[in-house]
Formats: sequence, C-alpha cells, structure tokens
Amino acid sequence: MSRRKKGENIHGWLVIDKDRDMGSTDVVNFTRRFFNAKKNGHTGTLDPFATGVLPIAFGEATKLVPFVTDGEKEYEFIIQWGAETSSGDTESEVVATTDVYPAKEEILATIPQFIGEIKQVPPAYSAIKINGQRAYDLVRKGQDVEIPERIVEIYDLTLLEELPNHQAKFRVRCSKGTYVRTLGMDLAKALGTKGYLLELRRTKCGKFSVADTILLENLKKMVHSEDAKKVLLPVITALRDIAELALTEADAAKLRQGQAISPRSYQDQNLKEGVAVASFDGELVAIVRIEEKRISPQRVFNFNSDAETSVSQ
Repeated sequence: MSRRKKGENIHGWLVIDKDRDMGSTDVVNFTRRFFNAKKNGHTGTLDPFATGVLPIAFGEATKLVPFVTDGEKEYEFIIQWGAETSSGDTESEVVATTDVYPAKEEILATIPQFIGEIKQVPPAYSAIKINGQRAYDLVRKGQDVEIPERIVEIYDLTLLEELPNHQAKFRVRCSKGTYVRTLGMDLAKALGTKGYLLELRRTKCGKFSVADTILLENLKKMVHSEDAKKVLLPVITALRDIAELALTEADAAKLRQGQAISPRSYQDQNLKEGVAVASFDGELVAIVRIEEKRISPQRVFNFNSDAETSVSQ
C-alpha cells in the first residue's frame, strides 16, 4: 500500500508575479507549504533573473500543465547595446564590447528577419539537460557545453521604445522553447553590434496574464488560509477558448472510468472534431478528443481523490 502525501486536496491555479532573483522551484515549494497542499507544480521555468507570470498548478490542475507549457508566451525585455555577456543577461561578466549602436530605423528594418520560424542555439547558461545534467551546472564547473540548434516560432516582435544609455525595450510573442536571451543576442548580431538583456519579464503564459497574478509578498500577508484560497483560480481557467461539452450523468460516469462514449447524443451541441472540455452539472469531468464515431477521454479529473500522485518540477 502506498503512503499518502500529507496536506490538503487543493485544486486550482495560483498565478504568481515572480520577483527577480527567486527560482521557480522556490516559488513552488513555498506555495505548497503556504497552502499545506498535497501537490503542485509550475508550468515552465522562469530563470531567477526573469520576473513575471508564473502559473502554479495545484491538485487536479496539474493534469493541465501541458496545455499551459505548450501555449504561447509573451515577454517584455530590455537590451543593452554595445556589450555581450556569456549568459546573455546580467548574471555573468561582460566578455566583449563594441562602440557600434543601432539606430531606430535599423532596428525596425531588421525585426522582420526574426518573425516566423527561426533557428536558435540556446545559451549554455540554460536549464537544458546534457547527459542528465543541467547545462548551466556544467558551465559553472568549467566544462564546454554544446547545445543543438532548435527551431522556434516568433509570432510578433515589437520595438516598444528607445531608452537612454544605448538601450531599447521590446515585446515578443513566441512559441514554447524560445530563449529570449538568445533572441536579444541574435538581434544584436544581425544589427552588427553586441547586446545582452538587462531585464526580462514574462507578461503572458498560455491563457494567463499579468492581470491574473499576485505578488508573493501580498500572498504572505493573508494569514487566514481561507482568505488565501480565494486567490486560487478554477482548474478550468487554463482551458479558456476550448470548446465545452455538457455531459449526461451516465456518460460522465463512463468517462471517469476511462471509457469512450458516443457523440450521437450531443449533435445539438454542434460538436467539432478536436479537443474539448467535458463537464457534468458544472464540474469538470475530463479533457476529451471528439472524433466522428467516438468521444474518448484524454485527461480524467477526480476532485475527491486522496490517491498519491506526483508532478515533476
């Protein structure tokens, strides 16, 4: 018999506006203790250098982590022109300088090169695993690290403003796996100069935005647990804009048991093939895949389960 985890069954999303110099796992561990929750996990690492939107999934919301991590991201960042660091941000030393600084017209003319699918080589100072070890750990041990090139997609890149001291602020909307530090360095290179990030802030992650967030310092002020739980967003929040299927009680029971159901009883709901949210009497039952002849469960939810489950962090 497996031992049950200590803590409460808490389900939902807590979207933290992460402070600089705090690790994502530190936020996960703190919030788990704060809510005395059995399980939680984050949806994509934010480097300690970065700030902004960090969704934390609790309980059954952890089953929806892939829907958030695979979603679109948005960041705002500031580039310092004329210098380069080994990490692409302020966390390491300057390794090269130049007195070439791009004009606004040059920046605007170069941006289109970075829209669409582009190739990136992630920085050595990253959380990517090489033979089971984090790349940044290997670099700090003095080892050479070679990270393979990857293809990512940039949906939009905008110059927001030019700043004093040869700096510029940008906004980018991008796919999962995009390294904004690398984007900044590559943009500088295309402009015939060097650059690194002074600031990096995630403003959107999947369906979550800054408007959904709470600062950890404000959370800590909520001494009563019931007050704190009010800031949790419903599990279904991560599935905004996904079609919803209202189930019969009998079909809800079948899906909860992992069985497929027939779409014939739901023609009045104008079903379309693809992924949908299935619910009964206002409660989330499953994420389903709708096909011509069957509706099959992809993720089944059990909000009353005490069974031990885990989330990788």
